[in-house]
Formats: sequence, structure tokens, C-alpha cells
Amino acid sequence: MPYGLYIAAEGAHAQAKRLEVIANNLANVDTPGFKRQLAIFQARYAEAIEQGDDVPGSGSINQMGGGVLVRETPTDFAPGPVERTDIPTDLALEREGFFWVEKDGQRFLTRAGNFRLSSRGELLTQQGYFVLDEEGNPIALPEPSRPFDINSAGEIVQGGFRRALAVVKPALGDSPQRVGENLFRTQSDPEPVPAAQRQVLQGFLERSGVRPPLEMLELIETSRLLEVNLNLIKAQDQMLSGLVQRLLRV
Repeated sequence: MPYGLYIAAEGAHAQAKRLEVIANNLANVDTPGFKRQLAIFQARYAEAIEQGDDVPGSGSINQMGGGVLVRETPTDFAPGPVERTDIPTDLALEREGFFWVEKDGQRFLTRAGNFRLSSRGELLTQQGYFVLDEEGNPIALPEPSRPFDINSAGEIVQGGFRRALAVVKPALGDSPQRVGENLFRTQSDPEPVPAAQRQVLQGFLERSGVRPPLEMLELIETSRLLEVNLNLIKAQDQMLSGLVQRLLRV
């Protein structure tokens, strides 16, 4: 493959991946507690170096580089804006931490606090997953029809019933991995956030961390860069086609 065609194809592939990330962010602009993703680019070595046929610094033509690639798509865990809803089952974490939920016997983290009560008094996510207490057990109110309060430390109080909501954080060095449905998985068990460091707000909801104006600007920029790379591929193809035709005439 001609080198210019290869570089343009790598650039188009990288911009297409970035476009997917931005589109997913924009699709979740109204998803409570959603954390935007980023597309991190990295310069790529030429294919000969990648395959071990050459080494960096050799002074050969391979030092021209091999374009760029999307190295990773990390999550931006910056807190989103908090909005008052006055819905008792809506909870927001104003400081660090995550809610702890259980799905199909596995435990995950989430910042989405738009919970609901089942007919049996179970505190559930919108998808129907159990919200856990500090002991790792599902939370269930004894009287679902009666009002209840949740204090800033995350304690649910209803008459004589009191249960502490689990507010946890990943262990040091453990980066949460996105698994879909606004959930995150950690490699090890998360650590509880001390009660004095918690700030649980009842009747409030953390909105999406996506900023639409910024995402739209990045969307326009990425679309144009993708178009440039596709036009470069087309130009390289036309040059190659013209060269072949001239050779055939000779």
C-alpha cells in the first residue's frame, strides 16, 4: 500500500473512533450521573517498527511515523451539575463516591441516583437493580407507602427503621471500568467513604457531565478532520490510478 494512503487511512480510522465517542456522549446528555468519555490520541510508529523490522532512531524512511491512533477512551469523572427534583427517591452525591448496586449477583458502582421503590419497598435503580447498604445487602423499606428521610451521611430513616446507604470509592490505584447502563466495575472491592466526608442530597439529582456546546464543537472539528482524511485517501487513489494507466500505455 502507498505510504500516503496508509497514513490517511490511519487518520480516518482514528477520527471515526473519536466521532463514535462524541456521539455516545451527546446521546447521554440527559442521562443522570453520566460521565463523558474522552478519545486520547497517540502518534503511531511506522508499520515496520511496529512489526519489529526496524527500530526508532535508525535514520531510515520509517522514522516518518505511522500516523495516529486512539490509544484509549478514559472516563472523565468530574461531577455533573446537581438539580433539585423534590422526588424522595432521587439522590445526589455532592462530593466523591459512588452508589453501590447489584445486578445479577455482581456489584457495580454508579453516580446515577434516580432510584425508585418497588411495591415491596426495595430501593432499585431505573433498570431494576438493587441499591445496597453498607453491609452489601439490598435496601428495603418496611413500609413503602410511608414517607422516609435520608440524611447527608446517607442514612435512610423511617420511624424506628434506620439503614446506612453504601457510599463507596475505588481502592487506591483501581480505575473504574465502564460496563454499560451507567455502571462501572472495579478490580477489587471498593472502600467505604467515611461518613464525615459524605454529602448525600435527597430530592436532588446529579445531571450528565456532558457539556453540549463543547461536544458540538468537537463533533464539528472531528467531522471535518475525518472528511480531510477521506479526501486524502481519494487523492492518493486517483494518483495511483493515473500512474497505473500511464504505465499501461507505455
